[in-house]
Amino acid sequence: MPDGSDGSDMLSWDESLFRDERVFEVDYVPETFRHRESQTESLKYALKPAVRGSRPLNVMAQGPPGTGKTTAVHILFDELRAQTDVQAVRVNCQVNATRYAVFSRLFEGVFDYEPPASGISFKKLFSQVTDHLVENDEVLVVALDDVNYLFYESAASDTLYSLLRAHEEQGGARIGVIVISSDLELNIIEELDSRVQSVFRPEDVYFPNYDEPAIADILGERVDRGFHDGVLDAPVLDRVAELTADQGGDLRVGIDLLRRAGLNAEMRASDTVERRDVEEAFETSKYVHLSRRLAGLSESAAALVEVVAAHEGAQAGDIYEAFHEQTGLGYTRYAELTNKLDQLDIVDTEYADVEGRGRSRALSLEYDSEAVLERL
Repeated sequence: MPDGSDGSDMLSWDESLFRDERVFEVDYVPETFRHRESQTESLKYALKPAVRGSRPLNVMAQGPPGTGKTTAVHILFDELRAQTDVQAVRVNCQVNATRYAVFSRLFEGVFDYEPPASGISFKKLFSQVTDHLVENDEVLVVALDDVNYLFYESAASDTLYSLLRAHEEQGGARIGVIVISSDLELNIIEELDSRVQSVFRPEDVYFPNYDEPAIADILGERVDRGFHDGVLDAPVLDRVAELTADQGGDLRVGIDLLRRAGLNAEMRASDTVERRDVEEAFETSKYVHLSRRLAGLSESAAALVEVVAAHEGAQAGDIYEAFHEQTGLGYTRYAELTNKLDQLDIVDTEYADVEGRGRSRALSLEYDSEAVLERL
């Protein structure tokens, strides 16, 4: 049934192709977690001392985006909380990119309510968390997810120092840290202060890209759980896996692609998802990364992206003039934002020899400007 135009095999208004659409949400935690057995074992090995009441080993979990790092930690933390007295708190550093914000989330994780919105110093926040751990003889495991954002805001060393030195500040506070990063160009150890390097010494757990058969296997399970039987056949799933592999094997692209392809088929009132639904959906799903990065930008960073889009390929000085005129912000902040956008792979900064100016930077977007502005 190619398009439902003959009136048969068409969905009625109250019918859906989806058995459970939540399966295709990016933060859905699958019931079975495949193709990451060795990484899961390494994480368990590092966390084992916490179960016995000792400080766990610190961990550095790295790998390209969409390779299961967050899911692995999520599943292990759920197990820890259900089966032991260990406190396990995951902090999203894209949203909480300062030391104070990180400790506010830890406070919330430990006490089950948010700290006062204002009027509490970092020192007080810190000591309330550590006092609670000592008084209740509890171990805390902290996962700093997307820790690269703490580096972009120059907050990583202070945050890690406070966590790793907590046992000295508050005798007996036992805290272990897992840092999770998708920025493979960021050398985490090298970028940390020497005072942090000397105490961090993490176990390395690497999450490589999934290959195409693994992608098809993992997405196939989502299809079984998320769609009704017979909605999406093997050749169409293979195409989704192929497109996902082309995007660096980021599972989030494939998961988003399945959901959008299903919605496209429903729009046609078709009872099956076809290849054309996938191809059409891919035009949006391939920008999953970009959407996620743009969503975490501050107002001033978003303003700079707009200015770069309007002056594509212009010299850094000219872009600064336009940015300053629009926002009133000075050159120091402009330089910080430019570096951050470069690290996020949103803006490309290229040095070139310019007549009469010597070497100068030209700024351009890493993505199609229309796609960027649409998602801002």
